Amino acid sequence: MTIRKALSGISGMLGGMMLALLCYVLAGLVGGAIPAGGVQSPEKAVRIYVEDNGIHTGVVVPRAALGLGFDDLVRPGDLRDSRYAAHGWRSFGWGERGFYLGTPTWADAKPATILAAAIGSDAVVMHVDHLADPAGQPGVYPVELSAAQYRRLVAAIRASFASGGAIPGYGPSDAFYPARGRYSAIRTCNAWTGAVLRAAGVPMGAWTPFPRTVRAWL
Repeated sequence: MTIRKALSGISGMLGGMMLALLCYVLAGLVGGAIPAGGVQSPEKAVRIYVEDNGIHTGVVVPRAALGLGFDDLVRPGDLRDSRYAAHGWRSFGWGERGFYLGTPTWADAKPATILAAAIGSDAVVMHVDHLADPAGQPGVYPVELSAAQYRRLVAAIRASFASGGAIPGYGPSDAFYPARGRYSAIRTCNAWTGAVLRAAGVPMGAWTPFPRTVRAWL
């Protein structure tokens, strides 16, 4: 009887977890479908890109445009190979440190890492990669911004950086930096992408916890 009760309890717990996960996914899809942010501007001053590798999304911007840049935050010496700093584009993605550093793709995902990130963490980082023009690459979506929208986007990205030194990245062209905020199942890397795009006035879902909830607007 004791074993039967224990098995029943485990079954109930697993059922509750599956129900919570389903509710989370459905809420994310609904939140991603609710329009927010603004309307597409007829002015096309700066082209940016949104990238999606299937697990993380990020924003790709010119190294310098409208007199705005990130060279004071992102330095050539932070890279394993400083020659990549000459590339004309920078991609920015925000996320939980352990999850981001240890999970470049879903193939690298570990249940314990995912659970720890979902529970919540104040250890967050900004991932910055130095790229050549990403036009035409798979998983990359162009977005045209007005000058005012681009200035707001740059301000939102810069506000996400915290003080501290660079952390080695996945390869020779990227690095991680301490960031502001708290990561959770609500505030994911993809939610950050949606938030900075909304801050710029780009049409986007009200809550974008998954890559597809960002991608759907592009």
